[in-house]
Amino acid sequence: MRPWQTLSRTVVFEQKPWISVESRELFLPDGKHIPGWIWLDTPDYIIVTAVDKQGRFLIFEQVKYAADRATLAPVGGYIRPGEDPLEAAKRELLEETGYRADSWEFLGDFITDANRGNGQGYLYLATGAEKVADVNSDDLEEQHQLLLTRDQVAEAVLTGRVRVITWQACLAMALLRLPE
Repeated sequence: MRPWQTLSRTVVFEQKPWISVESRELFLPDGKHIPGWIWLDTPDYIIVTAVDKQGRFLIFEQVKYAADRATLAPVGGYIRPGEDPLEAAKRELLEETGYRADSWEFLGDFITDANRGNGQGYLYLATGAEKVADVNSDDLEEQHQLLLTRDQVAEAVLTGRVRVITWQACLAMALLRLPE
């Protein structure tokens, strides 16, 4: 199987550093020509499922603008230009929770939208987390940090209390990796 070819890119909207919308001209492996293919360029991001030394998950309850109600959320944020994804994950964990973790496991890097771009996510499981500092977050939303058991997180994932699919994926992957 061969990849699609990009023949040209034209920026049609840009609001740095959050988003750039491009109109692309594509050529498919079967010879089909597609003008005007919309592409979203957003920053790459990290998501961290963090577990403390007592086996509790560091979770937020928060309201996000796109969600229609409160949602549970793991740690997450954008990767700064030139920043290594793991370093971004460690920075975000410390900023958002005041915790550092002993052990980090890479769960994988994934795309959000298979045909339109929209950033790449790097997912991590951090275990052995311990409170070392005050929270220093620049998050805009109202949120409350919770310490949940494995069973509570599994129930939240299964019942849709986690409203963002990338967060669902990170939490579910972490649950599969952790011993019961």
